[in-house]
Amino acid sequence: MEDHQKRKAEMEKQMKMLEHNMTLIKYKIAVMSGKGGVGKTTTAVNLAMGFKMMGYSTGILDADVTGPDVALMLGMEGRRIEQTGPFGMMPVMHHSGIRVMSLAFLLQTPDTPVIWRGPLKTTVIRQFLAEVYWDQLDFLIIDLPPGTADEPMSVGQLIPDLDGVVIVTTPQDVALLDVRKSIGMAGKMNVPVLGILENMSGLIFTCPDCGKVTEIDLFGKGGGEKVAGELGLPFLGRIPLDVKIPEDSDKGNPFVAEHPDSPAAKAFKEAVKMIVAKLEEEK
Repeated sequence: MEDHQKRKAEMEKQMKMLEHNMTLIKYKIAVMSGKGGVGKTTTAVNLAMGFKMMGYSTGILDADVTGPDVALMLGMEGRRIEQTGPFGMMPVMHHSGIRVMSLAFLLQTPDTPVIWRGPLKTTVIRQFLAEVYWDQLDFLIIDLPPGTADEPMSVGQLIPDLDGVVIVTTPQDVALLDVRKSIGMAGKMNVPVLGILENMSGLIFTCPDCGKVTEIDLFGKGGGEKVAGELGLPFLGRIPLDVKIPEDSDKGNPFVAEHPDSPAAKAFKEAVKMIVAKLEEEK
């Protein structure tokens, strides 16, 4: 009984810390997808960089506990949490000024598997929200794993004032089918959908010989916009495929910062502007 009361008191203290931390953050946004392989983490990282490039103080929480890839895509793999302050752990700082927290910073090696059941995943997400001192931020971007299971549920329950979710999809029917499930989950949790972003929407290819730029509908186009229209949700635009996006991601260089004038980077930045406008309108 004494141990139970002690654990209960610790949990209450942690939840108070979480609530306090979240009051310091103006906007909390989750990035989610119905299925894997649609470029959700790439999108989350580039949206975060887009907010930062617009002058907003920004953090990114990697809530994909079993597949934490944010560190790799920001060139921070191998970094460790080294500082603790009076209010808890300090997020690891990206050279751009983005504050980052990921389980990758706590693993022995990048290949170390995280073999955890749901309760442990919830525990670590709660710790990252409560025991990491995010300080004052304009935006906290939360990169969720694909699907509608433990991590999205935990984030929705732990942050009752979550400002919204961005749904990432590709144009294929199978991805769009799962998008509807993500939207349904957001509705059940009373979390606003800020919009649907269609990734891999056409391939932009530059001929190495003549320099001609050609766009090919490799996976189709327009499915995300169609679903958004049918459900009455904002459409945040199309991100075309660019061969440099995976190259930059593997090197830890956010594409939107490396190639700011490219069509894909412009599409990311336009999505950021639309999200900001919607949030400010609702505030």
